[in-house]
Amino acid sequence: MFADGRSVRPQVEHTVARGQLYETDYFYTGLMNGKEANMMPFPVTMQVLERGQERFNIYCTPCHSRVGNGAGMIVERGYKPAGNFHDAKRLAEPLSHYFYVMTNGYGAMPDYKAQIEPQDRWAIAAYIRALQLSQSATTADVPAGAQVQDLKDLAADEGHPEYAGPWPLPATAVYGPPTAGIVAGAPGENPPKPAAAKTGAKGAGTSKPARPSGAQ
Repeated sequence: MFADGRSVRPQVEHTVARGQLYETDYFYTGLMNGKEANMMPFPVTMQVLERGQERFNIYCTPCHSRVGNGAGMIVERGYKPAGNFHDAKRLAEPLSHYFYVMTNGYGAMPDYKAQIEPQDRWAIAAYIRALQLSQSATTADVPAGAQVQDLKDLAADEGHPEYAGPWPLPATAVYGPPTAGIVAGAPGENPPKPAAAKTGAKGAGTSKPARPSGAQ
């Protein structure tokens, strides 16, 4: 016994004992009272957004593309189209929805909790929201005195006017279960096996197989 009557000493502040990590907290689950919420668990700074952009470009762009339109390089090579962060469905999702999907996976998308730690998953979610705002911003959102240039003019100046046009999905994108044969360079689903032929009545229309030549 210690002088204060304790049998053990108090844990060092901010340490976590095995089995005592509070993974039910909003920071770890993206859920509040079992539901997604439209809020971050910590303040969003420019440093957080820059970190989110870096992680997004590493883990998310192969499927979602750098602009988040769901037409990444893997989709161009025949993978199922990824979610478009700029369509009405994703724009209506609360902020923690993106964290929850990264943590648990969704549809054809696997979870990324082993590759991306919670802090970075939230940073990516914040950056996704910034991407969405970038496509619906108005001149009223620009600070006073800042210069505004049309995207079409910027794209033309960079020699890529197509960047300011629509974002069609490539013809190679797979929209449903592949058919039999070769699909996007890989074997498709096996065709269904033919039903087994029904046998007739016993002894009706049957004959014994021919005996091999030389058999006794």
